[in-house]
Amino acid sequence: MTEQTTDAPAPAAEIRDAVTRQAALGALLEEVKTAYAAARAEAHALLEEQYRATGTAKVDALLPDGTKVGSVSRRGGERAAQVTDDEAFMSWVRDTFPSEFVVEMIPMRLETRVQPAFAARVLAEATAAGAAQYVDTTSGVVHTVPGVEIRPSRAATHQMTYTRTSKASALTGRELVARAWRQGQLAARVLPALAPEQP
Repeated sequence: MTEQTTDAPAPAAEIRDAVTRQAALGALLEEVKTAYAAARAEAHALLEEQYRATGTAKVDALLPDGTKVGSVSRRGGERAAQVTDDEAFMSWVRDTFPSEFVVEMIPMRLETRVQPAFAARVLAEATAAGAAQYVDTTSGVVHTVPGVEIRPSRAATHQMTYTRTSKASALTGRELVARAWRQGQLAARVLPALAPEQP
């Protein structure tokens, strides 16, 4: 007869410690996520204001003692051609490139549309040119495309890059922040909700 073995459950104290760590870290994580979202939004607004005023696209992140731990760089938004007036665009295609204009009979009505591949080609060329223009490769005529505008397609963003180790510092920017946190330099300044209470 084979002897059956069962794993003994972990001691109650070990289970309670694991659950307590999860509860504590979950609560702290919510505080950090909320504070980070607010700080990121504030920094974005201020950096955009500074960029408009001075053209500055990069700002260093410094600890209270002046140690550089990283920098934030602006990544410009993108602009792309978009159809803003369907009727004007379709009329232009119908009159100028009739082979790219489709009329379909659907029960009880007629439906018109521009061939999707042609519309994509026109918008891609206009985006590349930075103007609502399309060059007819057959005739060489440059058309100003009605119903199309160049508009923002992606907003500007800011990216944080932490410093790496170097001859001047054996710690990365993230490690320097962690050390400053442990030493009590940051809590009251960047996350007051988690700062130790003063006696």
